[in-house]
Amino acid sequence: MAEELVKDWMHRGVITCGPEATIQAVADAMKAHDISALVVVGEAGDAIGVISRTDLVNARFVEPYLKHWRGLTARHLMSSPVVSVSDTTPLADAAACLHDRKIHRLVVTERHGTHEKPIGILSVTDLVRRL
Repeated sequence: MAEELVKDWMHRGVITCGPEATIQAVADAMKAHDISALVVVGEAGDAIGVISRTDLVNARFVEPYLKHWRGLTARHLMSSPVVSVSDTTPLADAAACLHDRKIHRLVVTERHGTHEKPIGILSVTDLVRRL
């Protein structure tokens, strides 16, 4: 029996935003697509961070202290650097990475020259759904 790979379990396609996306734009995109996180991409399309609903909620708790800080963007709240795997990573290795790092999702990337382009997400939810 062949070893299962990330590509067998991942969610293909990603919704992205740029690092300068406003927090309202990020929240609107999450709501419109019914997703819990966006991959933040740089100018070349490389994954540079992830911003989640949890990041947005946590920002609300400190909002009173940020009243003089205008222009809060994805760059300010995203988790960076991106924790990523390729679609050919063994699923057991990806699951161990999620567990060891205590994170909820891995960005699945594909190498294009010197760039790592996001092509999907493997989340804890994806693993639980398949059990």
